[in-house]
Amino acid sequence: MATPLALFKGHVQTRPQLVPRLNPRKVSIVAQSRGLRMESDNAGPVVLITGCSHGGIGHALAREFAENGCRVVATSRSRSKMADLEQDPRMFVHELDVRSEQSVNNVMSNVMDKFGQVDVLVNNAGIQCVGPIAEIPISTMQNTFDTNVFGVHTATKAAIHALTDSLRLELDPFGIDVIDVVPGGIKSNLANSAVDVFKKMPELKLYKAYEEGMIERLFFFQRRKPTPAETFAKDIVAVVLKKNPPAWFSSGRYSTFMAIMYHMPIWFKDSLQRKALMKKG
Repeated sequence: MATPLALFKGHVQTRPQLVPRLNPRKVSIVAQSRGLRMESDNAGPVVLITGCSHGGIGHALAREFAENGCRVVATSRSRSKMADLEQDPRMFVHELDVRSEQSVNNVMSNVMDKFGQVDVLVNNAGIQCVGPIAEIPISTMQNTFDTNVFGVHTATKAAIHALTDSLRLELDPFGIDVIDVVPGGIKSNLANSAVDVFKKMPELKLYKAYEEGMIERLFFFQRRKPTPAETFAKDIVAVVLKKNPPAWFSSGRYSTFMAIMYHMPIWFKDSLQRKALMKKG
């Protein structure tokens, strides 16, 4: 299951200090200006999306927002991973490391110079960290939280939901809607990227017997007919561009099941988690 996104929807013009810090992350949080409107010159809303590398949710969202007449600012840590988007005249492609305040300020300065506003911010950039907390290096945890929250995996998801709820109230006076987007099983490169991170960590000791099960768990959704990222993007964009978007939205394979699971007793959830996460290879 993908990390939650945070979306912010609100019309921010020449006041970059009101733009939510990129990546209070993720699913996504979507933030957007309330009463989103087309400009007098028929230019569409300006949508800034983090994590737009090819093969991911952000990439699909960039294309779908553009198809709906939006002016898209597509960002990623690596510009080369957005090569196809750079060929699209509807896109303003920019390198962005959400962990770096300097990088964030640089992108926001360029966006405000070019468009003078940001109408929708999609905090999509994120990484997945797998492994037992007792054996994950502190530096790896810090990098995960810096990317997913301030800019383990289950821990960052919880932080994102809590942060989103706070931001919804704090940004309301400025006419900014905050939408907590919770993806189900979506086709993406997230699991492969997580394996790459896992292989760079020190070899497990206490939990070595569970290593194979941990890797298998990473691909659980990817191997069970996940929803195409393009389909998910259509659902999200349709909701975000509504006049009165919901505070919470979920889409994708198993999303209904996961919503039901949220309300199940702790003992029941723990039982399922033990079977899924504490499986010996």
